[in-house]
Amino acid sequence: MNVLYINGPVQNGPFTIAERPGKAAGIRAAEALNTLLEVGPAPHLWNTVTLAGDLRHRDAPDRDTVGRQEREERAIAAKYAPSAAPAGGVLTDTSPVVAALALEMTERLLHDGVLAVTPVAVRLCVACAHMTGAVAHACRACGHHGSRPHTRRLLVWDRPPGIPVLARDDFHAHRARPPGHLLTIAENVPQRLILSRTRDHGISLAPLGLDGLVLDPRAGVHIAVLAAAARSNAGRPVMTVTENAAANVAAYGAPFRRHNGTQLRYALHGRIPYDDTTALRRLCEVHRVNPTLRALFLAWFLPLCSLHIRAGITAEQLPGLLKFWRRVHLARPDTPRSDVLAELRRRVAAGDMRWVMDVRTLSRAIPEYPVTHGFTEEPEGAS
Repeated sequence: MNVLYINGPVQNGPFTIAERPGKAAGIRAAEALNTLLEVGPAPHLWNTVTLAGDLRHRDAPDRDTVGRQEREERAIAAKYAPSAAPAGGVLTDTSPVVAALALEMTERLLHDGVLAVTPVAVRLCVACAHMTGAVAHACRACGHHGSRPHTRRLLVWDRPPGIPVLARDDFHAHRARPPGHLLTIAENVPQRLILSRTRDHGISLAPLGLDGLVLDPRAGVHIAVLAAAARSNAGRPVMTVTENAAANVAAYGAPFRRHNGTQLRYALHGRIPYDDTTALRRLCEVHRVNPTLRALFLAWFLPLCSLHIRAGITAEQLPGLLKFWRRVHLARPDTPRSDVLAELRRRVAAGDMRWVMDVRTLSRAIPEYPVTHGFTEEPEGAS
């Protein structure tokens, strides 16, 4: 069963990758690892089921002529312009293949008694009827502060006592301990999680008798990864994700991480301070780093490095990393030994990222050209 790295779906907000290159760190890391494994390009995954997206669509002057799905597709295409679309294509959390898998998995989980559709006491906004949650607070859809109690049938997961929503086995890492605070967060989620939401856009739960509700997007992003893996015939999908994102989505994805013998695991990566590109450019000039080497450093090495430095790369670390990168490139052999590459692939497949800071190993992994599928060669702007 082959390993395939797939990015945790990125929220389709109002930005381009050139403006916010840090948003693509998980995509770039997954792309670099898959290239080393020679498994072909995976699709880039995008999260489109967002309340912010609902609000943008409602406020758009062309909302009567441009549908929500088309608006999301246009926004994703604009993320990559003027570069070419990614070689593996794109997949969203509402793509037909994802929606079909979501309903298949949900129906099976309902049949097995893992999930249930049951009446739940919630709060609805008195102004727009948006379901604000189990407790009273201001409506995030319209901003109104008034809500009323209401009981409606919802899709829920009642977690069995003593069953964690996140465990060590959910992380794809060789000899690496998952962050303790993530496991603590997972232990403190409510015993009952509501998996249906009021959204204008999403995977409709109407086939399950839940009209006007969609599957919680935190569950949907996991199903999108499984759908991408199935499309690529990959039996071991690994989601590249930051610690913060994992903390937000892991509990809601717990019932949806396994399907037909396939288990989704997380590969944690840190943030990259791409907003310091001006200082980096000056450093590159001082150290005589040419544009191609700089592009490789930004778009290839730093994303890989973020998988090793999971707490996040700081601006203070960039000069040292650039010096290290220059030394690695100077050590690059004309023809890497096949046995060295085979050992590297074994470590990549096992989730062992310690090789990233090993000059000898890393020098043999460097691609000839920057991996820029869907990206500008030199990211600019803030992450």
